Amino acid sequence: MFQDRTDAGIQLAEKLTFYKDQDVVVLAIPRGGLPLGAIVAKALNAPLDVALIKKIGHPYNKEYAIGAVSLESVITSDTVNIPKRYIEEETSHIRDLLTQRYEQYYKEGKPHDLKDKVVIIVDDGIATGNTLLATVELIHKQKPKSIVVAIPVAPPSSLKKLEDSPFVNEVICLETPYNFMAVGQFYEEFDAVSDQEAIKILQETNKDR
Repeated sequence: MFQDRTDAGIQLAEKLTFYKDQDVVVLAIPRGGLPLGAIVAKALNAPLDVALIKKIGHPYNKEYAIGAVSLESVITSDTVNIPKRYIEEETSHIRDLLTQRYEQYYKEGKPHDLKDKVVIIVDDGIATGNTLLATVELIHKQKPKSIVVAIPVAPPSSLKKLEDSPFVNEVICLETPYNFMAVGQFYEEFDAVSDQEAIKILQETNKDR
């Protein structure tokens, strides 16, 4: 059990000290990953960025990821019997949302180049892991040196998916409970993070560098 995202971020940072002062970019999953990512980035003396990537939900279960979209790329899986038109429409809709987010998050800068970098992906926890796996695959297309996933909590089945991914070089997970139902159950405080808060965290963390 973590007190809040700050507590989880501090504990994650302690497990990542090997990467301090290396050529690292900390990539937080918005919005809940930003408070943890900021702590990790400061501890490692690394820049903080956000993963502007969003899942494509299954037409009959939007929470189940069948792919993911970034501003440059799209990947899909488990799309047998899913109309191509649905994928195209969802991709277009998601790209519109990501463009809005880009304009919000990068008013004072631009995304970091991930080529040849150690990319540490940080989130406040994962459930199925499908969205994060899709995110990893899209990041891999940018040719980083390596990809590290750092999360406070995940069910064992989802952790295994990440560990088995050919694109993930290391997974750091603090807790792997079998009684997993939702990420929030392992935090005493788990308030939603607004876009405004996330943007402020991103800007202030990088300004301090």
